[in-house]
Amino acid sequence: MMGLSGIKKCCALLAYGVLTAGAHAAPDPAESTLQARYAQLAPRLADNQFQRPVVLDSIAASNALKGDIYALVDHPFDEVNGLLNGPARWCDVLILHLNTKYCRPTTDAFGTILHVSVGKKTEQTLDESYQVDFVYRKGVHTPTYFDTRLDAKQGPLGTSNYRIVLEAVPVPGNKTFLHLTYSYAFGFTSKMAMQAYLATAGSDKVGFTIDGKQSDGQPDYIGGMRGVVERNTMRYYLAIAAYLNAPAAEQVDARLQAWFAATEDYPLQLHEVERSDYLSMKHHEIARQKAPQ
Repeated sequence: MMGLSGIKKCCALLAYGVLTAGAHAAPDPAESTLQARYAQLAPRLADNQFQRPVVLDSIAASNALKGDIYALVDHPFDEVNGLLNGPARWCDVLILHLNTKYCRPTTDAFGTILHVSVGKKTEQTLDESYQVDFVYRKGVHTPTYFDTRLDAKQGPLGTSNYRIVLEAVPVPGNKTFLHLTYSYAFGFTSKMAMQAYLATAGSDKVGFTIDGKQSDGQPDYIGGMRGVVERNTMRYYLAIAAYLNAPAAEQVDARLQAWFAATEDYPLQLHEVERSDYLSMKHHEIARQKAPQ
């Protein structure tokens, strides 16, 4: 029969085994998948049309759109993890987007909601914009992986199932590999509205995917619905990048300047307004967002 000292030794060994097993636990499958994706995309990250370490893919289904951006950012993982987790921080990111008019988080016993208003590229009252309520969720968070999700059941003009997902892993060089997904579904009404836009005001709008060459040898960029989701996915990524480079509360103007300058790197796809108009509009919107309720 094992004595008291033997039992204590067994307990100690078992505890040690649990601790060491935790320390050497296998990575989360999502982390392994993202690390493998980084290795696969390394050549495209190093050499692409964007002149920055970014890869953009998109899918257009019969009733849904999805854009994916993979990017290498020059920030340590712990820094990125700290800056891009928290509902208020996400509102600071989202408001940089041209069409975001307002964002404010609320938390109750059921969770956290980001109340986001979206609208035109010009100034609007909140009554003139559309409200989209995103459920904020922190997914898997480990010392070497995180994912954060924003989900909204309903959007403007019959759109639905909005999802913004960001996941990240550390990579060599004290950098971080990001994967951003932006997707939503659409019904008959929203599809008709989008087709009307693409046939009129948006007829000259294109995305980033090169779909052959024009007669003069210039790239022929994809248009239509895929062009729409590619432009917005890029706008959201550039907002994340601008926030990472200037996260402090007193750096609002630096973030705005950085976001606009980055969009102007791709004028064919992303130019919509002049810098002064964007800055004026955003300063007003941010002041409204911060005003006491």
